[in-house]
Amino acid sequence: MSEYLPAFLTTDGLLIGTIVPFLFVLTIVVFVHEMGHYLVGRWCGIGVKAFSIGFGPELLGFNDRRGTRWKLCAIPLGGYVKFVGDMSVTSKPDNGEDDNLSPAERKIAFHTQPVWKRAATVFAGPLFNFLLTIAVFTVLFSAYGRYVMEPTVAEVRAASPAANAGMQPGDRFVSVDGQQVETFSDVQRIVSGRGGDPLTFVMMRDGKEVTVTATPEMMEQKDALGNSVKVAVIGVVNNEELGQPRLISYSPGGAFVQAVSETGHIIERTGQFLKRFVVGREDKCQLGGPVKIADMAGKAAQLGFVWLVQLVALLSVGIGFLNLLPIPPLDGGHLAFYAVEAVIRRPVSERAMEAVYRVGMILVLAFMGFVFWNDLFGC
Repeated sequence: MSEYLPAFLTTDGLLIGTIVPFLFVLTIVVFVHEMGHYLVGRWCGIGVKAFSIGFGPELLGFNDRRGTRWKLCAIPLGGYVKFVGDMSVTSKPDNGEDDNLSPAERKIAFHTQPVWKRAATVFAGPLFNFLLTIAVFTVLFSAYGRYVMEPTVAEVRAASPAANAGMQPGDRFVSVDGQQVETFSDVQRIVSGRGGDPLTFVMMRDGKEVTVTATPEMMEQKDALGNSVKVAVIGVVNNEELGQPRLISYSPGGAFVQAVSETGHIIERTGQFLKRFVVGREDKCQLGGPVKIADMAGKAAQLGFVWLVQLVALLSVGIGFLNLLPIPPLDGGHLAFYAVEAVIRRPVSERAMEAVYRVGMILVLAFMGFVFWNDLFGC
C-alpha cells in the first residue's frame, strides 16, 4: 500500500496534483456565482435560508445572526443559495409551505418580491462570474502587461486557405470579417472559431488595400496546457522580424478596459462555439465536464499559480454564460419566466412552468451525461 502513497500525495500525484487544484478552481467560481445571488438578494430585502458550496450531506456549517445556514457539502460540483419560501435549490416557490409562512417571512420570501427584484437576484450570479473574470484579467494585465505582435504575414503555408486566397509574405492584416485588427492575436482570435466559414480579409500590400476571401480549415494543435484542440487556421505564420513583438504595460484603468474587452471576446467566442456546436460544426471533444476540468486544473497548477488563476477566469466566464441560457432550472430559464411575467403582468401558470421545468431538466441532465461520457469514454 505504501508504494502508492507518493504517486497520490506528491505535487504530481492525484490528490495534490489534480484534485486540490480542481477544488480550488471550482470552489472559487461557484462561491463567486452564489455570492452574487446572495448579495443582490439581501440588497433586495430577500431572506436567505442557506448558502451552500456543494450538494449532498453537510460536512461543515454554521448559522449567522440572520438565520442563514452557511455550509460545505460532500459533493463539490456546484452550490446554491436557498431563499425563504423556496421549495428547492432551484428557487421554485413552495406552495405547500406558503400558508405556513409568518407575515414577517412572507414579506421577505423570494416569490413574493416584485419581478425586477427576482430578476436582479437571479442575474447577479452570472454577472458576478463575469466580474470575477474582469477582476482577474485586470490584475494580470496590471502586473504583467500583454505581449503583442504586428498583424503581418511572414510565411504562407503551401496549399493553405491563405495561399489559395492569394495572401503573400509581407501583407499586413487590416480587418477580418469586417472587424479591425491591431495585433496578430486579433486575427487568430477571429479566425480560430470560424472553421468552414468564408471570411473577408482586407490586407495592406505595398501601400494599397487588397481584399481577399479565405475559408479557415480545422487543424489539431496543442494548447498552452498541452491539450489537443482543434482550431481553425488559414495557414499564415508571423515571426519576430515582421511581427516586432513588444510588451504593452497598462495603468490600472487601462488594464481594466483591456480586461473588459478580453472578457467580451471570450463571451462572444463561447456563444459562437455553442451555436456552431448545436448544428454539428464543432468537434464534440472540445466539450468536457468535471474530469476534463480537473485535468486542466492539474496541468495549470504545474505551470504555476498564475496559470491556475487564468483557468479560474476562463471557467468563470463559461459558468456564467451557460447559466444564462434560457433553460430551466438554469438562471436564464428563471429570467425567461420573469420576462414573460413582466409582459403579461402576472406569473406564468404553475402548470406551464412545471412542464417547461421538466423539459429543461431533461435537457440539462442530457448535457451533463454527454460531457461525462466525453470525459470518460467519448474522447
